[in-house]
Amino acid sequence: MNLEALKSTAVAMVGNGKGILAADESTPTIGKRFDTINTESTAESRRRYREMLFTAEGANKYIGGVILFDETLRQSTSDGVPFPKYLEGLGIAPGIKVDSGAKSLAAFEGETVTEGLDGLRERLIEYYSLGARFAKWRAVINVNDSLPSEFCIRANSHALARYSALCQEQNIVPIVEPEVLMDGDHSISRCEEVTSDALESVFRELTKHNVNLEGIILKPNMIISGTKAQNRATPSEVAEATIRCLKHYVPESVPGIAFLSGGQTSEEATEHLNLMNKMGDLPWELSFSYGRALQASPLKTWSGDEENYNAGQAAFMKRAKLNSLAHSGEYTNNMED
Repeated sequence: MNLEALKSTAVAMVGNGKGILAADESTPTIGKRFDTINTESTAESRRRYREMLFTAEGANKYIGGVILFDETLRQSTSDGVPFPKYLEGLGIAPGIKVDSGAKSLAAFEGETVTEGLDGLRERLIEYYSLGARFAKWRAVINVNDSLPSEFCIRANSHALARYSALCQEQNIVPIVEPEVLMDGDHSISRCEEVTSDALESVFRELTKHNVNLEGIILKPNMIISGTKAQNRATPSEVAEATIRCLKHYVPESVPGIAFLSGGQTSEEATEHLNLMNKMGDLPWELSFSYGRALQASPLKTWSGDEENYNAGQAAFMKRAKLNSLAHSGEYTNNMED
């Protein structure tokens, strides 16, 4: 393990106002996104859409890393340059989603555990040779009055730690993503309780597995009310609760925290990130690793029409720039206009 290389990559991904574009949608998932714009999902349409995002002029001012799907890692620009090589040339770290999805946790109804550890070492060796310098593994934690169970949290934490150790063995920075879902009617206090348990468990397992925390990126949810909650918390309450939780459970040696958007609107995700960074005096870079919150606008603008290609790039650049400003606490709502 080359710790200096890992640290350098991690800092470059989320430092200097930059964040991470999550473009790792599986083929079925991006198919559903394309359905919303009446566009057929083919290998070429998926390639062209990702190319629109990656080649937007000036993207490297705001984006420090891009998470790719296996298919995308092996695709190229229209000029024949492999996507990982193209991104690396811009100073953007190429990354890869390596888990095989959340599956039902046997004997624990309503809960899941993420699979994909079998053969992971060999896949990481191949992914590194293809240009990947970081990876992503997402654990999914459902919330209601009785869920999650302690075992579900422990099982997912153990898998995240094993994955992280295997990544660092191959000089790949692991993004550690324990996502407490927004789905449901739970309160912000319930979200904070579950997220606290999850983070405490994850860092306990990372330590047990000898994962060097200076060479990871944490990708957590924000502390936020469930989407069906009757009285949803205000943006200020979200920011305060999230920072309180992170300061209590995330070691200062972690170089960066890159939030997932998790079902928030693009504007909500940006505003929450901005409010947290305005609180100041944080030991880690507080950044973004957004999928839909960066892509919803450019996807709709593009709508599968080549005539809208440049407009789609402009829509992507707007969201990337606004989130970069939020990374520095310099975003204001009127910038949306």
